[in-house]
Amino acid sequence: MEPSDPRKAGSEQEEGFGVQPRTVTDLGMVPNLRRSNSNLCKGRRLQCAFGSSEKQENLRSWIPENIKKKECMYFVESSKLSDAGKVVCACGYTQEQHLEEATKPHAFQGKEWDPKKHVQEMPTDAFGDIIFTGLGQKVGKYVRVSQDTPSSVIYHLMTQHWGLDVPNLLISVTGGAKNFNMKLRLKSIFRRGLVKVAQTTGAWIITGGSHAGVMKQVGEAVRDFSLSSSYKEREVITIGVATWGTIHNREGLVHPMGGFPAEYLLDEEGQGNLTCLDSNHSHFILVDDGTHGQYGVEISLRTKLEKFISEQTKERGGVAIKIPIVCVVLEGGPGTLHTIYNAITNGTPCVIVEGSGRVADVIAQVAALPVSEITISLIQQKLSMFFQEMFETFTESRIIEWTKKIQDIVRRRQLLTIFREGKDGQQDVDVAILQALLKASRSQDHFGHENWDHQLKLAVAWNRVDIAHSEIFTDEWQWKPSDLHPTMTAALISNKPEFVKLFLENGVRLKEFVTWDTLLYLYENLEPSCLFHCKLQKVLAEESERLACPPATSRLQMHHVAQVLRELLGDSTQPLYPRPRHGDRPRLSLPVPHIKINVQGVSLRSLYKRSTGHITFTMDPVRDLLIWAIVQNRQELAGIIWAQSQDCIAAALACSKILKELSKEEEDTDSSEEMLALADEFEHRAIGVFTECYRKDEERAQKLLVRVSEAWGKTTCLQLALEAKDMKFVSHGGIQAFLTKVWWGQLCVDNGLWRVILCMLAFPLLFTGLISFREKRLQAVGGPARARAFFSAPVVIFHVNILSYFAFLCLFAYVLMVDFQPTPSCCECLIYLWLFSLVCEETRQLFYDPDECGLMKMASLYFSDFWNKLDVGAILLFIAGLTCRLIPATLYPGRVILSLDFIIFCLRLMHIFTVSKTLGPKIIIVKRMMKDVFFFLFLLAVWVVSFGVAKQAILIHNENRVDWIFRGVVYHSYLTIFGQIPAYIDGVNFNMDQCSPNGTDPYKPKCPESDETRQVPAFPQWLTVLLLCLYLLFTNILLLNLLIAMFNYTFQEVQEHTDQIWKFQRHDLIEEYHGRPPAPPPFILLSHLQLLIKRVVLKIPAKRHRQLKNKLEKNEEAALLSWEIYLKENYLQNQQYQHHQRPEQKIQDISEKVDAMVDLLDMDRVKRSGSMEQRLASLEEQVAQTAKALHWIVTTLKDSGFGSEAGMPTLAPQKACDETDAELGARRKVEEPGDGYHVNARHLLYPTSPVTRFPVPNEKVPWEMEFLIYHPPFHTAERKDAALTDPVGDTPEPLTKIHYNILDGLTDRRSFHGAYEVQDGLPLNPMGRTGLRGRGSLRWFGPNHTLHPVITRWRRNQDGAICRKSIKKMLEVLVLKHPSSEHWALPGGSREPGDMLPRKLKQVLRQEFWAAFENLLMKGTEVYKGYMDDPRNTDNAWIETVAISIHFPDQNDAELKRLNSHLHACDPGVSVRWQVVDRRIPLYANHKTILQKAAALFAAHY
Repeated sequence: MEPSDPRKAGSEQEEGFGVQPRTVTDLGMVPNLRRSNSNLCKGRRLQCAFGSSEKQENLRSWIPENIKKKECMYFVESSKLSDAGKVVCACGYTQEQHLEEATKPHAFQGKEWDPKKHVQEMPTDAFGDIIFTGLGQKVGKYVRVSQDTPSSVIYHLMTQHWGLDVPNLLISVTGGAKNFNMKLRLKSIFRRGLVKVAQTTGAWIITGGSHAGVMKQVGEAVRDFSLSSSYKEREVITIGVATWGTIHNREGLVHPMGGFPAEYLLDEEGQGNLTCLDSNHSHFILVDDGTHGQYGVEISLRTKLEKFISEQTKERGGVAIKIPIVCVVLEGGPGTLHTIYNAITNGTPCVIVEGSGRVADVIAQVAALPVSEITISLIQQKLSMFFQEMFETFTESRIIEWTKKIQDIVRRRQLLTIFREGKDGQQDVDVAILQALLKASRSQDHFGHENWDHQLKLAVAWNRVDIAHSEIFTDEWQWKPSDLHPTMTAALISNKPEFVKLFLENGVRLKEFVTWDTLLYLYENLEPSCLFHCKLQKVLAEESERLACPPATSRLQMHHVAQVLRELLGDSTQPLYPRPRHGDRPRLSLPVPHIKINVQGVSLRSLYKRSTGHITFTMDPVRDLLIWAIVQNRQELAGIIWAQSQDCIAAALACSKILKELSKEEEDTDSSEEMLALADEFEHRAIGVFTECYRKDEERAQKLLVRVSEAWGKTTCLQLALEAKDMKFVSHGGIQAFLTKVWWGQLCVDNGLWRVILCMLAFPLLFTGLISFREKRLQAVGGPARARAFFSAPVVIFHVNILSYFAFLCLFAYVLMVDFQPTPSCCECLIYLWLFSLVCEETRQLFYDPDECGLMKMASLYFSDFWNKLDVGAILLFIAGLTCRLIPATLYPGRVILSLDFIIFCLRLMHIFTVSKTLGPKIIIVKRMMKDVFFFLFLLAVWVVSFGVAKQAILIHNENRVDWIFRGVVYHSYLTIFGQIPAYIDGVNFNMDQCSPNGTDPYKPKCPESDETRQVPAFPQWLTVLLLCLYLLFTNILLLNLLIAMFNYTFQEVQEHTDQIWKFQRHDLIEEYHGRPPAPPPFILLSHLQLLIKRVVLKIPAKRHRQLKNKLEKNEEAALLSWEIYLKENYLQNQQYQHHQRPEQKIQDISEKVDAMVDLLDMDRVKRSGSMEQRLASLEEQVAQTAKALHWIVTTLKDSGFGSEAGMPTLAPQKACDETDAELGARRKVEEPGDGYHVNARHLLYPTSPVTRFPVPNEKVPWEMEFLIYHPPFHTAERKDAALTDPVGDTPEPLTKIHYNILDGLTDRRSFHGAYEVQDGLPLNPMGRTGLRGRGSLRWFGPNHTLHPVITRWRRNQDGAICRKSIKKMLEVLVLKHPSSEHWALPGGSREPGDMLPRKLKQVLRQEFWAAFENLLMKGTEVYKGYMDDPRNTDNAWIETVAISIHFPDQNDAELKRLNSHLHACDPGVSVRWQVVDRRIPLYANHKTILQKAAALFAAHY
């Protein structure tokens, strides 16, 4: 029995689904809804514990203006006393708790307390942040609201001011409000599943918010989740809607200016008849009606709020869905049953957790039975089993009401899901909840594929690809790839890679999916926090400034994206998306960013509908989508798309380049590291695919390196790798072999270097066969061809230039040391000529632009190389020295400058040696160590200067010679490190002769402080010696050892990668000499002269050698890319195999298998125990019946040998305790929805009326069944056309004029089912009881005759052929829809007396066609005549109809054409259409029955 304390009213009504909640005002129409100035973004969490002061001020100003509380303004003494024995008001509060004005005498005092008159609204005084004392520092939000607060205001508070994300799902948990026991395993499964579904889908959980019953279970589930490792991923939003007047210790929440925070004490022991808030809920809405201790106040507001939220639309990635809602039930009593009934009536799916107790178990026990077997006695038996203590309080009328409600609940099985532990394959509650929502969605009527689309959108919104796999992508529906395109867009934008992978597996082709408009739409929906988005906005702003137009008018185009991409990829690539010219491909007339996918309305499909005359697909859709994913650093998504790419090596290297460039500008350290990690991953992918290619065919793999990729800006894989500084890729053996091949030119790589040098020195040896060539033609012929091939080889050019450079240095040294005359000698003039040739060569390198990058870019690339800077510096210094040398007055300074310049020219030799495999890596180490030296010099300078200044100040007095100050402070201090200790630092070696007393001798230092008479030092020797010791200690021991340690660390660090770095830098040298003229300086001037004539005179553009950049023919390129794709698939398969072979993965797989086995064993145990319990219960029942039978036999034999037949007990039939679900399913299929009785006519809520029917279970429907407590209410609605209707019928006098079962004037009161009974002047419904007397909203007592024409034609395709489905032909039916209805209907209904056509049909047909249509009706075929199960039917008035089929078999039928031409809706809100006949079309249920009969008449598909 339910508890009798004041909590009773609310304890069983946790769920807030109302029957007919009033319409909620839209957000934009809320009065006094002032939005805060801060414009808090939706979806942003409060970053600090109690929010910023600005947000608090916004709440302090916004909440009192928009949210009210309720206060009792008139104290009316109640007969009841408080728990403390004090006099209380009828509202429940004591006199002290009222406002002062409420206790003053006034007109209302002494009268009966009326909440409408005695309670007033005023600004709320309880809101802010809530902390539970002694339970940690978890901060929640709370607000006290009036029960009349509009739902839109509360929703605005939650999403705008509390910062909650709009949910993807609303989970309303209801059940018992008092603590109850659950099995530990079931409790664990429920908690885990509830939190999992909330966390993965981004749902809100709404409960009653108190620390008891089902609310406590939810709170503990959230608490356990908050302690887990996955808590950081997404917080679970748990909203408690509780009654303010029933909260214990609520005084601590009252803060007129807001509590930031308010401390709340959870005190269960002292709560009495009140209740405490649950500390594990995150948000509280405390509903106030001005009373104290009254439970259930929050139900109405919670109902409206949940309904309002479920009507909101959430848009993400172009997909907009209405927020789905589901009710989860644990345990519960009568109030919970009412909640479930209201939820099912309103179309809300419910999940009942079997095993939780009471109502949940009663429904779960009978849910699998046919409705006809759910009898009053069965429900009575179940109630006695699960409501043991309360069962005695159940009256007969209450049991009948429960039976009726349970029958109605079970009848709509599509909305009811029973979660059984270990049964039906169910493992988790989260799967059951989501399956319930999809099952409910699947049961709804939709046109065509809308139903499946809706389910898929829900799965994407929840990010549950497992649900999509198991429930949506089944054999039940064949998906067209084009149908998946809008949802694919949503999955991409919302970063759901698993769904992208699923769509690709189910037929989506990226080449068909990615169009220009789709791509632009994707870029317009980049994450606002994305760095690429910021760069795009910057480009748009710059363009706006350049064009002098406002930024709002600048619209993103793909050439803007190309501009940013070229910055990232480097200028060696061409723009990926060219700037459109005037008259190019037209844009969509509908602005793409505003296109939404709506569940009922406009869809993104219009984005993919194109006019056939224009090219809308991009050159490489996979590349475009890959770039879009990469610039947002989406790792999984990029990996999935890359696996679909064609030019995969180039794609991976380009991704690496983009990510590395973005990481340099990314301010967030974590994001930057993620980008670098992803760049490294793509580099490894490029290496992996290239390795597969190189193993298969070396020559074709090397072709891939230098192939010009049109998709990636006419660049090559090698160029991309060099731009991205992908050293691992460049150092790959195959690439190094290719570079070696380029290095040797047409020579064989196995020629020894000594042979090359020998042929260089002794030219005739070239024709002796000492050198071998790769081409047999060169090997066979001789003469100029062989010489040209030899001297054009980069290796030969390099060594010739080395010899030339050494000759230049020797000649330069000779001139400087031996032959430097006032007038330049011949040798010196030769030096000048030699240098001029070097200048010409550097100029050629500067202007060499085969890729047409532009002068500025080439200059930037040229000066980015250190060795080029060194060359320019050496040349400029030589020019400066030459200038001084040619001026007689500055001859010597000129020689000095040239001598210094010689050093620079010698340093240039290091670059030459980088080609050596031995010296090259060592030079790299030296370069890295030079950086360490610079950092070391900074530390050393601190000690040198500090010691030098202190020493100089102590020893020398007022030294004014700058050069000697520098020597004393820096030079001497620096030499001291290397052991040159100054002689005057102490008195041991003090000698006045080695210094100048007054500092007048320019060649001697000034003497230290000394006693001139005694010739001894006067400075503190102990101090200078101490400073010297400390200085040497730190510099010699500490700093020098630090330098050694730094060198060692650098060596160890670089040594590991030295080989990679050397191989990477080797390319630059090879490329330099590959494009260099064969002749060495100074003979190179001849080549430069030839080049000048070709470029300037003949205008022949520069071209890169085909060995480094090769444009293939289309057929050859296609074959090469196909080969690359094939080997990429091999690589991916190998990677997958290696992943599964890893020990960690094997351990994980074994662990999952063990867990699965444990779950199966547990399920088997549960099934066995359940089966055993059923068998024992059946056995007990049989034993009890057997005992009764034996007792009767014994008694009968004892008395007379024969027993009384009336007392003979009936043995209970043996039940099949192990009946399978398949058998139950078969029984449900046989069972008709109405179970032989009218169903719609017994709905408890009469349409368009507040009247509630008397509950009539199935078995009490026939009039013949005795039903003594049957007292239905009387209801007759007032109609505008009162003259054309029967009297009200509440008094017998006017009814005597009505004549039943005959034609009463113009009103036909005859029934198609024969004569009906008339009782007390009122006819009785021939189908039985309905639970309501009177005529309701119908016109006449008795039968109300209607007509329903079923107008059909064959559905035809474009060529006129009849469409078929499953062999059967397909029909189309004419249907209409009124604006007030959600369903379509046949164009029929009631007729005016004397008319043949129904009123609704007249509304859609022009008057001139009425007569013709009457003729069609007369020729039509009757498909049904009889009773209609309509919700308007009553005990005394009902609807009977005649359905006539009018079929047009020929599409060219003249009458059909006339009908189409005369279709016209008088009311603009009425819609008329031809609709395909199918069982899923959204038609009224009784109209579907008629339509099914019409389809059967023509053997058509239904």
